[in-house]
Amino acid sequence: MNKNNKVLIGMSGGVDSTVSALMLKQDSYEVEGVYMKLHSKPGYHEIHQVRAQKAADFVGIKLHILDLQKTFQEKVFQPFIDTYAKGNTPNPCALCNRNLKFGEMVKFADSIGAYYVATGHYIKTDGTYFYTADDDTKDQSYFLFYVDKNILSRLLFPLGSKKKSDIKKIAASIEGLETFASQAESSEICFVETTYTDLLKDYVNVDNVGEVLDIEGNTVGKHKGYMHYTTGKRKGFSVKGAHEPHYVLSTNPQTNQIVVGKKEDLACQNIVLNNMNMFHSKLEFDTNVKLRYRTKAVLCHVVIKEDKAYIKLAEFVFGVAVGQAAVFYDDNRLIGGGWITEVK
Repeated sequence: MNKNNKVLIGMSGGVDSTVSALMLKQDSYEVEGVYMKLHSKPGYHEIHQVRAQKAADFVGIKLHILDLQKTFQEKVFQPFIDTYAKGNTPNPCALCNRNLKFGEMVKFADSIGAYYVATGHYIKTDGTYFYTADDDTKDQSYFLFYVDKNILSRLLFPLGSKKKSDIKKIAASIEGLETFASQAESSEICFVETTYTDLLKDYVNVDNVGEVLDIEGNTVGKHKGYMHYTTGKRKGFSVKGAHEPHYVLSTNPQTNQIVVGKKEDLACQNIVLNNMNMFHSKLEFDTNVKLRYRTKAVLCHVVIKEDKAYIKLAEFVFGVAVGQAAVFYDDNRLIGGGWITEVK
């Protein structure tokens, strides 16, 4: 595709994408916006599509509406349900970023002749790698590890070097954008209104009382249903005679049982990943790995064989969950990652 100055920016109706669109316009890009209808949460699009149109009108750009609800259902929402049904912990944002925001949106950019694709994510790229944002409290690199590396040269992130507080100040200082600065922030998982279990109840049997087992296999209590629990959870189940906190170590969907233990039983040092997405070609290396979004990266040794990675952590880590993403960082540079399948 021939490189040009045209950019398609995803617009949600929030302050980040609105200010991003304005910054791109001020940088002399030919800008068009797109509002993507993803999930089908009642009343959501009626509010946010209006906000996105208001933002586009203010910036002075065309806004396209892209209905991706069917694709979202197939590639993000159904895997979300299936992962919980298997007793694992999903990461729907990473799937959404690869398949929709940097998948379907890139295809749509091609259809309107736009070389560049932009969003209001807090992240940086040099066209070959992703880098963490300057605002480490808002950095979203963890959720973008699964994006196709072949499109990185086409991505623009105007907010990568900005602080969230600065973006709100910019919006508050511009007549016509003041309301965007004070809007409530969207939730981490956009289609979850309250709790994930409330959402799952419409699709699977969540409330199904079962047995709590200790690590020797003895029945020590009751729980509400295995889908209420993820690795590391310490509430919502009973343990007879317990005098110290117990944590969920694993769940068994077939028997509707959960296994619990003490905090030290959560410790692991070896992890196996599959479905790797790497931005370099090394098959063995030392690096840092982040095993959940809001955790610090840990030093590790990585060996990749075929589409699996075998990780040896330099220290014990507690509460690592199957189904989550493990993302590798070389200082502030994201070098790839994969999906956790085994924890030892």
